[in-house]
Amino acid sequence: MWLHFFNSVIYAVSITALSVLFNAMAAYAFAKLRFPGRERLFALLLVTMMVPGQVTMLPVFLILKSMGLLNSYAGLVLPGTAAVFAIFMIRQFMAEIPEEILEAARIDGFSEFAIFWRIMLPLCKPIIATLTVFSFIGAWNDFLWPLIIMLREDKYTLPVALAGLNGQYNTDWGLLMAGAVVVVLPAVIIFLLAQKHYIKGIAAGAVKG
Repeated sequence: MWLHFFNSVIYAVSITALSVLFNAMAAYAFAKLRFPGRERLFALLLVTMMVPGQVTMLPVFLILKSMGLLNSYAGLVLPGTAAVFAIFMIRQFMAEIPEEILEAARIDGFSEFAIFWRIMLPLCKPIIATLTVFSFIGAWNDFLWPLIIMLREDKYTLPVALAGLNGQYNTDWGLLMAGAVVVVLPAVIIFLLAQKHYIKGIAAGAVKG
């Protein structure tokens, strides 16, 4: 059980950190940078939100297989590091930040990455906290993708391992319930830690939406 717990921690923490970073960088580009075709590209990204994730699982699986990433943490994490919904949410939040702040930073000699890292991210704490909670809980509870990509039992995450405890003829309900508590606790802790900023992010989105 501790091995599966460790696998879940690696999966959830990695995908949360990388997802928040990459999606925030993409959102900054769409919100504050000017480049040809920006609006059309963003509209194209929004269109992809209508495609169910189950439709893209097989192509992604075949791509990872051709790259030799099956049964690896890289193959488990990389497909989930970019999410159009997250880019959309952060982009809408960043669009409300006054351009004068960025112009003043550029006059002071800040690079675009320095502006993103030292100015935009601190100002976007509420929405970043919201997406952190969403990403972590989504990855922590994910069952289908780890089941597909991980071929060895020692690589299973907690939800997949718990499903294996439900036998065909007999089920150890005490062990299953204990495992369920272990699965629920980290998500509850993450929510409680980010609760203050999470509520601000939801309220800000409701006002600005």
